[in-house]
Amino acid sequence: MRIFYFLPFTLLALGLAGCQEKAEDLPVATLAATKGALSTQQLDDYIYAKLRQDNQFEWSQAPDHVIWSALTRSDYVLSVGFQPGDASGNAPLPADLAKNKAWQEAREQVLEMIFEEERKSQPGLSKEKLIVFDENVLPVLDVEVHSLSTVQRLRQSKLVRYAEPMGYEPKGSPSKGANPNGRTESSILQLGCGNNTPNPNIQAGTDYVEINTPDGSRVKSSWNQANNFHGIRTSWTQSTGAGVKIMIIDSGCSDAQENLGNQFNQGQSSGRTIERLVTLPRGSFLGIQGPVETFNDLCGHGTSMAGACAGPRGTDGASVGIAYNSNLITVRAAADVLIDESREVKGVSDAFILAGNRSDVRIISMSMGKLTSSSQMRDAIQYAYARGKLFFCAAGTSLDWIAEFIGVTYPATLAEAVAVTGIKDNLTQRCAECHQGPKVDFTVVMEQSVSNRHVLTLAMSGDAPSTVGGSSVATASMAGMAAIVWSRYPNETREQIMARLVAASSNAGNRHPNLGWGRVNVAAAVGAFVQ
Repeated sequence: MRIFYFLPFTLLALGLAGCQEKAEDLPVATLAATKGALSTQQLDDYIYAKLRQDNQFEWSQAPDHVIWSALTRSDYVLSVGFQPGDASGNAPLPADLAKNKAWQEAREQVLEMIFEEERKSQPGLSKEKLIVFDENVLPVLDVEVHSLSTVQRLRQSKLVRYAEPMGYEPKGSPSKGANPNGRTESSILQLGCGNNTPNPNIQAGTDYVEINTPDGSRVKSSWNQANNFHGIRTSWTQSTGAGVKIMIIDSGCSDAQENLGNQFNQGQSSGRTIERLVTLPRGSFLGIQGPVETFNDLCGHGTSMAGACAGPRGTDGASVGIAYNSNLITVRAAADVLIDESREVKGVSDAFILAGNRSDVRIISMSMGKLTSSSQMRDAIQYAYARGKLFFCAAGTSLDWIAEFIGVTYPATLAEAVAVTGIKDNLTQRCAECHQGPKVDFTVVMEQSVSNRHVLTLAMSGDAPSTVGGSSVATASMAGMAAIVWSRYPNETREQIMARLVAASSNAGNRHPNLGWGRVNVAAAVGAFVQ
């Protein structure tokens, strides 16, 4: 069973096949002279062209008219990063925003600036109605903006670090693209969720081995936990992740999966904790009240990541996670794996702030991403990173013919992220749908070359395992391996743990241009001394 996660890359590839213009050659300047916003098609073409040209898309490099058009074609929510007027461009963010007078004054000045411009076209507007999401930690305003003049004024101000649309992500195919697979947009939009069901085709000996437990019951250990890949089973004789808390930022955790609930402690997994939290805001806003979100995973992706990373080594015959004695926090920060809504940007950002404020969290794993940048997410990631967190992020997963064109996706491209991708069991090829590139740091074996079988994990309910692939499961697996190492050396810093991981990797002496340090041998990492 193939599982595809970043659906826009399917559409992006169409542009790579047929959209040959440079971004600056597109008719943005001409259209900016008119009063109308760019169409969704024109916006998508612009983003695709920039991705082809630069292999990334930064809103900071887009013209004002593109920013405003993206607001108009989404939900009008603008993320505005502010700073005092005398701050430099790389000024550190305040440790306590509420108590920092200069930054609070800057906030009020920027809010007044927005209010002045917006009420020119909305005379009855109040400042309170401008605010979409409350921000108490990051120096950011999430505001509803309709006027091009507001965008222009903000981006010219020394008080503004960035002004970006929160909710725009390309979803349509480029106008000049050809569709080599004959897929329609409606079928593409079905990818990404709903695949976490038991796989009836897995076979003992090939896809898993059964490991005895002290009470005589047996647990299923996924084929990729074999010692010839990462030394995982041998590493369990020295460390199983005890005492290390991992936060998985994803689509949540199924409330029907007992092994991630009241059966999290069973068998050889004991004395640990699991928390299932939610940071995803309500499903609708801008004056329309949506349902209150819960931690429950409606997608399936977050549950599968949690199972692969830290599912219990229990007595019920289910699959066992890599760090089966680690503590776990699952956070429902998005509805699915594509971060393409304002509320998902907010949910992910708040999850990183939550991790940063939790002294017990050491490792963050996120197997989600997007095509376009988000400075607000970058602020939140840097906030957590400054507090010593080790952050693993998926390099990207999409259709195999698309992964040839696109490198590492956002936010795995950030310096604070440890980018992870997946490889086949021949140890030389990336998985069919996995992205690679210079930003990749580590690889994880997660696809069989002959059968294309992926990694065993916990399904939405029950003990029968499901399977999951892509750089997503590679990332969750890498987080589990890091937990094993950190549990073995609990007094070491993030940098020291990273040094151990690198020293125990297959490319330690010669970093690969597309696959980074390669595969970590966890057994070596927990037994080797690293200077």
